Amino acid sequence: MASKVKIFAPATVANVTCGYDVLGFAVQQPGDEVTIEMREEPGIEIKKIDGDQGALPKNPNKNTVSVSIKPFLKHIGSQQGFNIYLKKKMPLGSGLGSSAASAVAGVYGANILLGEPLSVEELLPFAMEGEALACGVAHADNVAPALLGGFVLIRSYDPLDVVQIPSPSDLYASIIHPHIEIATKDARSILKKNIRMVDAVKQWGNLAGLISGLYTGNYELIGRSMEDVIVEPVRSVLIPGFDQVKRAAMKSGALGCGISGSGPSIFALSNNSNTAETVGNTMKEAFFNLGIQSDLFVSPINQKGPLILTGS
Repeated sequence: MASKVKIFAPATVANVTCGYDVLGFAVQQPGDEVTIEMREEPGIEIKKIDGDQGALPKNPNKNTVSVSIKPFLKHIGSQQGFNIYLKKKMPLGSGLGSSAASAVAGVYGANILLGEPLSVEELLPFAMEGEALACGVAHADNVAPALLGGFVLIRSYDPLDVVQIPSPSDLYASIIHPHIEIATKDARSILKKNIRMVDAVKQWGNLAGLISGLYTGNYELIGRSMEDVIVEPVRSVLIPGFDQVKRAAMKSGALGCGISGSGPSIFALSNNSNTAETVGNTMKEAFFNLGIQSDLFVSPINQKGPLILTGS
């Protein structure tokens, strides 16, 4: 049995416009890398963190990697200790599920080293503990797709019930991350506590239409369903140039465009890689014209979730 493993866990786009807190999908890049090694002593020690510019804590009680592993160990009745090396390969506070990727990589790797006592699906509640630490709410629209791959619908939180949603093989995401930061807690705090019934009905219809379009490969239906009438109008004011960037994406051929998670990243979906590249470059140019630097990621939908990079 291996005593050390390196895991890549992918970035994710949560909400997907009309699916606030209940829908997300994984991409192939960017993501986080976590190396986990077994040690003789019990307990978890975070040995090194790269790529965070010193922002993340090494305290195992305050880092999403270790916080996801601890309840997993308790659940299976193990006293196994681990050393953890975390390499952040995506920006913090980006709306790309950075904390979720770290949590998923941690518990996924620990499960492998201990002989996979739990199925991948059974790891989800433990990964959600990391999300609860990061943003105060144990939501699953980032951790579920990061763990399971593809599009994932959270049908219910109590009891937890997730459904994997198929998607067309040539569906691509263009994600632009402007060099500004929005804390998830802040982005959640500005949302309205009550919404109009007419808006709720429209949103329900859009979510149902989007899922139907994903199942059937109906790109036109996917596109016209990607409208958020509840969250986007409130959160978009936190992102300078959002309206300009979205218009640029749609004019370049995107099926739809919206805020990735709590932002500030913005994503667009396209029906082929060439269009996705064009859309992404147009979005980047729109931010540049506003004096805002950004990073661009163009990726097919990641259908596999975490990936084992090395083991020993």
